[in-house]
Amino acid sequence: MKNRLLLLIAFAFIFKLEAQTTETTIIPNNNDSRVITTGVPFLLIASDARSASMGDMGVATSVDAFSQQWNTSKYAFAETKSGVGVSYTPYLGKLVNDIFLGSLTYYNRIDERSAFSGSLRYFSLGDIEFVQNEYTEPYTQRPNEFAFDAAYALRLNDRFAMSVAMRYLRSDLKLNDGTNDTSPASTFGVDISGYYQSEEEAYDDFNGRWRGGFAIQNIGPKFKYDEAGQENFQPTNLRLGGGFDFIFDDYNKIAVTTEFTKLLVPTPPILGDEVTFVDVDGDGEFDDSIDTEVSRTSDVIYAGKSDDVGFFKGMFQSFGDAPGGFKEEMQEITWALGAEYTYQDAFAFRAGYFHESVEKGARQFMALGAGFKASVVNIDLSYLFSTSQVQSPLEGTLRFSLTFNIGAGAYTEY
Repeated sequence: MKNRLLLLIAFAFIFKLEAQTTETTIIPNNNDSRVITTGVPFLLIASDARSASMGDMGVATSVDAFSQQWNTSKYAFAETKSGVGVSYTPYLGKLVNDIFLGSLTYYNRIDERSAFSGSLRYFSLGDIEFVQNEYTEPYTQRPNEFAFDAAYALRLNDRFAMSVAMRYLRSDLKLNDGTNDTSPASTFGVDISGYYQSEEEAYDDFNGRWRGGFAIQNIGPKFKYDEAGQENFQPTNLRLGGGFDFIFDDYNKIAVTTEFTKLLVPTPPILGDEVTFVDVDGDGEFDDSIDTEVSRTSDVIYAGKSDDVGFFKGMFQSFGDAPGGFKEEMQEITWALGAEYTYQDAFAFRAGYFHESVEKGARQFMALGAGFKASVVNIDLSYLFSTSQVQSPLEGTLRFSLTFNIGAGAYTEY
């Protein structure tokens, strides 16, 4: 009997030792934000009033002077020999009056099959005044960013064209307090785009024309503001769009277009603490009230993939690295729907809607706009209404664009 009792005690002791094994687990931190952030985000702001009024779209709309931002291959279908576009967009207009985005665009159709173009976009964050103490004069700084690009478009056949654009970026946002290195950050990027436009086809009650376009934009290396700073991705993105023109007669036309956009930038992973512990209760899970912690390492990946990768690998990784799987990948796609009514190519009324998932930034808004053509000058206006609980910095903003058409009617495409 005594021997059996000793044997049971030995088994219990061995079981207890096995239960108290050392385990390792990762506990997620409370970092629920899955919003993807990049450098130079001003490149994603619609700089012209026409695109803004149709929900920030332009990859598959008909060609205009401001196609440089959306799809430069459209210039190969321009009916005007050349054109100049100027636009002005106030930013955070309800709070300040000196933050704005301005753009200047020029294009020239070389011949029946090719065109070149260039543009300058400038984003100013206004004047920031510094005062060291009550005895010194204040001094003012104006942080800003700009992008200069040039593109060449070529028609591969009568209905399809492709284009390549090169871009130089400069971001001077770091404020000089006299003690730090404030050298501007700079880098370069490339766009590849294509545009398709069908012939005009006859239907029962109207004629019609199909449009389609794609663009991969801001392909380029990461950059940082100082040697010890964090590297920033460019806002590399993929745009896909399609549309249809309802041509009722020589005077009335309605163009309907939809567009989908996805950032080709890695999704931030969910981080956590890697805890090594003595599993007292043997359930394989860490319980700080029962188990004994041995060591802890913070900021290890709990779910998703590392976003510390190069820009090229990051483009491909962005299609399958969301911690939430396929559902979250779909949430990273924004979409827009827009329509444009044109009367006699002299007046246009436009409307559009833009949608972004709440988990990915919650940009959701409607926009209205109008356009007027007088001789060789086009005037376009747009106004934005936010439909999200997160108010847009462009809420209540009137955007203005001006286009000068040089050599109108030099080519016939429609």
